[in-house]
Amino acid sequence: MSNIWGRILACGQGPGPSYWNSIHKMLKYFFILISLAFTPLNAFAQAADLPALVLQLADKSRAKQSEAIDALTASGDPVVLAPLEALLNGNLYTRKSDGTIWITTESATGFDLKHPLTGAEGGSAVSEEMTKANITNAIRTRLRGALGGMSLLGPDAKLRRQAADAIFKNAAPESIPLLESAIAKESDPAVLRRMQRALAAIHYNLSDDPQTRLKAIETLGGFTDQDVRALLNNVVARGAAGAGGEEVRAAAEKALAGVESRLEFWGLAESLFQGISLGSVLLLAAIGLAITFGVMGIINMAHGEMVMIGAYTTYMVQEIIRTSFPGMFDASLFIAIPAAFMVSGLVGVAIERGIIRFLYGRPLETLLATWGVSLILQQTVRSIFGPTNKEVGTPAWMSGALEFDSGLALTYNRLAIIIFSLMVLGLLVLVMRRTSLGLRMRAVTQNRAMANSMGIRTGTVDALTFGLGSGIAGIAGVALSQIDNVSPNLGQSYIVDSFMVVVFGGVGNLLGTFFGAMSLGLVNKFLEPYAGAVLGKIFILVALILFIQYRPRGMFALKGRAVEH
Repeated sequence: MSNIWGRILACGQGPGPSYWNSIHKMLKYFFILISLAFTPLNAFAQAADLPALVLQLADKSRAKQSEAIDALTASGDPVVLAPLEALLNGNLYTRKSDGTIWITTESATGFDLKHPLTGAEGGSAVSEEMTKANITNAIRTRLRGALGGMSLLGPDAKLRRQAADAIFKNAAPESIPLLESAIAKESDPAVLRRMQRALAAIHYNLSDDPQTRLKAIETLGGFTDQDVRALLNNVVARGAAGAGGEEVRAAAEKALAGVESRLEFWGLAESLFQGISLGSVLLLAAIGLAITFGVMGIINMAHGEMVMIGAYTTYMVQEIIRTSFPGMFDASLFIAIPAAFMVSGLVGVAIERGIIRFLYGRPLETLLATWGVSLILQQTVRSIFGPTNKEVGTPAWMSGALEFDSGLALTYNRLAIIIFSLMVLGLLVLVMRRTSLGLRMRAVTQNRAMANSMGIRTGTVDALTFGLGSGIAGIAGVALSQIDNVSPNLGQSYIVDSFMVVVFGGVGNLLGTFFGAMSLGLVNKFLEPYAGAVLGKIFILVALILFIQYRPRGMFALKGRAVEH
């Protein structure tokens, strides 16, 4: 052949450069078309191999099982997660009659069957018809690694993060290629950082290169969590052991100091959040009492039971929704808020019209009467609902938490209560400042006799004021049902703290109630780590008594009926 081409070229009859370029382009396009034509066929062939590989998972040969696990993992198809998890959990069976493989769940008659790849229902079978796919500890370990690897490359960011955290704790050397591949593809910054943390931990634990270990410690020093802190503490405690010796230990000490400093800051931030959260709960519980105690001068010991009634109203609303309108459960709290306000408000108006209006100007009798009312309400609730706690569900939008790498978690239900308490306070301020009822309430507060002489029906104002305060307490019960047990004793947990907030902030002053609730919540949470919960409350109570000696009318004094008498 070479001689032929040599003769052609020697005779000057060979093809020119442009001819060979044309031939090259034609061949190039031809192979591209061929590859494009066979790509779908290759994909189809791979998809067609998946059932055979899944069937191979039940093979008695451990080598074939391992081969099938590796091939299914390499496919990267999310549908293979189900059969792999079923094999790991002991739920993968073959049917003796036809040799097909199924994912099983136990039933009264034997097993319910589900297709391992499509998830389609396959009827049921008695246990004698099925043979379990058995695995050894070595296969079990391989399965865990395969599932972790697929989670690391899967579409769910939460699962990828969990897989990265698991690899960080295990620090297995075989995870390095998988981690490097996942890091190259990762688009979520938060998940990427967790993967980098896991890779740095493996490099530190396994590398014999001092520079690699130093770089790993530098990477770990950029994180703020307890796991990294423990790892760096271990490095410092081991001293000069391992590659790098003293240089690695010094770098670990420096990184550890930075991590501990940031952890201290985030711990302070967590205490601040917990204090504001407790303050918002106290604000909701006390804001209704600030109205009745401030405007009317009534020491209402049944205020806690108004909170309890609001919580039980929430329970009843959710029960009705669960049984009749299950699709509306996530909106149950929005329905419960006005319902709790109306129920608690009407009970409050009934108490004021039936008992309290005959006891104005007699604070001791009022205190005893409302205390008796509280006992009656508690026993009534016990008789109707029983003495045990009732379950109030949390809507999906309030479940979970806003998490940070530092370990700080801001739960959505607490965040919702903080925002809700501020909204209630703002709405109440608008009612007091911008409505006719608010104007009459302020007039009665400042000078009851003058308001009466100006034609204001003080009796009606008293009833509506007591109903408003009780209704707001019912709204507080809706919020508290998300963070506390709904029981007949719910209100008793907050009545003392509510009075402390009102007295400390200033009787009848909404701004004072807000600052009083937040101050007591923050002080309580910052004292707890040092003094404990019980001793911390004692310190707060003593400090409040001393403060009242200095300012008897609270932080924000307001002239009102209680002061006049």
